[in-house]
Amino acid sequence: MAFVPAKPTVGETSPAGANRKLVLVAMIFAVGMTFIDMTIVSIAIPEIQRELHLSQSGLQWIVNAYMLSLAAFFAFGGRLADIVGHRRLVVIGVVVFAGASAANGAVPTGALAELWFIAFRAVQGFGAALMLPAALAIVVGTFELRARGRALAVFFAITGGLTAVGPIAGGYLSEWTWRAIFWVNIPVAIVALVLIHRAHIQDTPRPARIDWRGLVLIASGMGLSVLGLEESSHWGWNSAATWGCIGVGTALLVVFVVVELRTASPLIQMKIFANRAFAVENAVLFFAMMAFIPVFFFASVYAQVGLGDSSSEAGMYILTFFLGFAPAAQVGGRVLDRHGAKPAVVAGGVIAAIGFFQWANRIPDLSFNDQFWWIVCAGAGLGLLVGPANTDAINRAARVAYGEVSGVTQTIRNYGSSIGLALLGTVFVNQTRTHLGTTLQSVGLPQAKADAIAQHLSQSGGGTPGPEMARDAGRKAAEVFAAAQHDLALAMKSVFLWMAIAMVVAALVALLGLRFGRQEHLVDDPSVESVATP
Repeated sequence: MAFVPAKPTVGETSPAGANRKLVLVAMIFAVGMTFIDMTIVSIAIPEIQRELHLSQSGLQWIVNAYMLSLAAFFAFGGRLADIVGHRRLVVIGVVVFAGASAANGAVPTGALAELWFIAFRAVQGFGAALMLPAALAIVVGTFELRARGRALAVFFAITGGLTAVGPIAGGYLSEWTWRAIFWVNIPVAIVALVLIHRAHIQDTPRPARIDWRGLVLIASGMGLSVLGLEESSHWGWNSAATWGCIGVGTALLVVFVVVELRTASPLIQMKIFANRAFAVENAVLFFAMMAFIPVFFFASVYAQVGLGDSSSEAGMYILTFFLGFAPAAQVGGRVLDRHGAKPAVVAGGVIAAIGFFQWANRIPDLSFNDQFWWIVCAGAGLGLLVGPANTDAINRAARVAYGEVSGVTQTIRNYGSSIGLALLGTVFVNQTRTHLGTTLQSVGLPQAKADAIAQHLSQSGGGTPGPEMARDAGRKAAEVFAAAQHDLALAMKSVFLWMAIAMVVAALVALLGLRFGRQEHLVDDPSVESVATP
């Protein structure tokens, strides 16, 4: 098997250093708002609920519709990027995303609000799915192999760090109006479009057929599987609807794999997974993402309800995570360039697992100071893992078009996030309901009232009792509130312990599946790995 260099792609025409930096900045601006939107809504949920009076199911889907749309359409975005050109699709994605943001900021009050909100959140996710794989492909194609680790470390550190900007910006903006959390994307989109124009990024479209059958199968499969998991706390695990959605969704994903293997021009080239390292690193990313995105949602709820923080203070609580993530991402990039992915990925998984485990054990104490260093530790572990696993996965399959490969990787990442949010949400609701019901009966409330209050608080994310609940609790209202804080913290402990388990699995998969050594060449056959031991 001959070893050959990667084909030139977008921007890979030996651009000057200054131009490479401008390309990197332009792509960071373009995708930055998509990362912000992964978390910004979580902080504003109480304000949105108060103004629009949405159902609890509606509130959950406002958060997850965005992530699920990202996952379902990422492979399509990666494929389409290679067909129409990476730069062109980034521009289209920016426009779609900004337009959907404006629509969400203009959501009407009344009966139409819930459907409007969920629909345009899904459109936002679709715009991000068009934009992200193309932008990542541009960055990968702009830097030579030995410089990609550091360049993508910068890319992932900044864009990942922008995930923390979501809660912070959401906290301050929602004190004015929650609608501003969507309006803020408009000026960012304008700056991104100007930078893209100035960077003079070259497009190399490769006309090809689009696998519409594959798109329908993967979108339906992901959507139904997440729907079943998301609604399981409401429908119940004994419900035929719960298992029907999960079963049919899983079956459709299996059919998708079979169909793709038999399709001449598939949405996803399944032969990519014949490369052991590529398959392993995507499995690592799937489990890691079950913790990475959900942690911001649950941490914001815990900070506002358990610790009693304001929305802006909750944003600062989440920022602590990135005190570890950002510097560790830089270290991970350097380790990848010098020693290969395995040391960084395995160490990152272990460090993150320790951080989440110790963070979980300190959550019931309701003391931020006791949690601080373990939050940093969890962030450092994920920072060390995410960049090297993502970059090395793309490098391993570099003979397949960059946009398509990055689309595959990001599909798996975002599907992992959606599954994690749905599963952990079910754990949280069920644990909160169980703890609260028991505690409220212990303070003297009749079982019927205790169950009603526990049901209400668990379905509202552990929020404080409303006037009706307070009247039902009567003289016990203060004890009800204290119980809600403590039992929410106990439920959160279970959630964060499951995050630690997900990171243990990620570390084990990397330890057993990856080989030591850095990649020296890119190969024709994706089933062949090319590494050189140090």
